Amino acid sequence: MKPKPKSLIVCVSGPHGNTRKIAEAIAAVLDAEVTAPDLVDPTRIAEFDLVGFGSGIYMGKHHHQLLSLVTTLPTVNRHRAFVFATSGFADSPLNRFSRSLTVPLNSKGFEISDAFSCRAKDTFLPFALVGGIRKGHPDDADLRRARLFAEQLRTTQESRTSIGDVQ
Repeated sequence: MKPKPKSLIVCVSGPHGNTRKIAEAIAAVLDAEVTAPDLVDPTRIAEFDLVGFGSGIYMGKHHHQLLSLVTTLPTVNRHRAFVFATSGFADSPLNRFSRSLTVPLNSKGFEISDAFSCRAKDTFLPFALVGGIRKGHPDDADLRRARLFAEQLRTTQESRTSIGDVQ
């Protein structure tokens, strides 16, 4: 029996825990470990078949700890990864949140399978003055979408693994 693929999710979650909720919903489907960037050994990242990178969005980019980790990763050969984010604002075609991670990950040889984002409570100034925006998010529907996203990642990984077995 072939061992099941190993997955890791590297996540930075702010004071509201929004991104951690999404990471845990994805991890439950992928049977993945969720960890913080400062706990990751960059030299061991290639031991995982699939690696997720996610955080809240700060000034249009992923968290600086996550971006710093990516700069320390060794170059890999088409290693599979995905990115995810939570934000008070929707990802827009003019300024894709995911670019802050996908560009440096691609330069390290990672193959980005997909990206996920959803709305989340945001208390960045000036929104803190009114108690924040997007209160109640991520909600049950957001978590359901995160699990569906993970199911698609898992299905793709399983089909890639079985194709690799045939070759």
